[in-house]
Amino acid sequence: MQDNEIRDVVREKYGKAALQVKERRSACCGTAPSASGLSRDPITSNLYADHETALLPTAAVQASLGCGNPTALAKLEEGQVVLDLGSGGGIDVLLSAKRVGPTGKAYGLDMTDEMLALARENQRRSGLSNVEFLKGEIEAIPLPDNAVDVIISNCVINLSGDKDRVLAEAFRVLKPGGRFAVSDVVVRGEVPAAVRRSMELWVGCIAGALSEDEYRAKLAKAGFAGIDVEVTRVYDVDDAKAFLAGEGVDADAIAKEVDGRIVSAFVRATKPASSPCCAPGCCRP
Repeated sequence: MQDNEIRDVVREKYGKAALQVKERRSACCGTAPSASGLSRDPITSNLYADHETALLPTAAVQASLGCGNPTALAKLEEGQVVLDLGSGGGIDVLLSAKRVGPTGKAYGLDMTDEMLALARENQRRSGLSNVEFLKGEIEAIPLPDNAVDVIISNCVINLSGDKDRVLAEAFRVLKPGGRFAVSDVVVRGEVPAAVRRSMELWVGCIAGALSEDEYRAKLAKAGFAGIDVEVTRVYDVDDAKAFLAGEGVDADAIAKEVDGRIVSAFVRATKPASSPCCAPGCCRP
C-alpha cells in the first residue's frame, strides 16, 4: 500500500466519523448518543474516567477513536506546551489544556477538515483559550524546532505509512529534554498476511501497527533515549473477533491467530537534553 493511498483512506474515514458526530448532535429525535464514543469495539471503548469527561463537550467524547488515555499517563505539568498528533475531535487536547493550565498551551494537529471543524467547535464550547488546532500531517509538523515540551498521540502513529518520518518530526519539534508520551496499538509476534494487506484494518489501527521491537528501534533511530513500551491492554480472541468482524477477512479463523498478539501500549521516550542536532541524518547546515 502506498503512503498517499493510506493517507487518503484515513482522511476519508475520520472525516466521515466527524460528520457522524455532528449529525448525532443535531438530530432532534432518536436515541441520545452514548458519551463513550462512536465505536463500540474493544480497542476504543472505556478509555476515560467519568470525572475526566464530565466537563467536556459531549461531541469531543463521542469523537474519541483512540486506544488509550495519554493525558492521564503523560504527567503533564502547569505551563508546559503540549502537541497532540492526530487530535481528531480534540478530547486529548482539551484534557491536556486543563492539565497545563492558562500558562501552558495545547496544540492539536490533524489533516482532516471535518475533524478540525468539530475540534474547534468543541474548544469553543469548552471555553478553553489555551488551545490551538493546526491543519497538517504528522509527517510534516507545522511548528518550529524545539517548540514543544510533550508530544502525545492516541492510536494515530500506527496509521502513518511513514513512521520514521513521524518520529523524526516529533524529535525535531520537541525541546531538549522534551518527552514523547503516546498511546498506540502494538503487535506481538507475527500477524497474518491477510490482516496486513487489509486497508480496512489499516484504518482500524491494526494492519499498520509496529511490533514492540520495531517501535523501540525507530525511536532510537530518530534520536530518542529512555525508551519504554508499557502494555496497557491485551486483546483476546473475543476482542479480536469484534474488531475483525465486517472487515473483509475470516474473523473467526484469524482471531485465533492474533489472540494476545495485539495490545494497546503507552510508549515513552525522551529527547536528550543536550542534542547536537534535530535527529540522525536531518541536521541543518
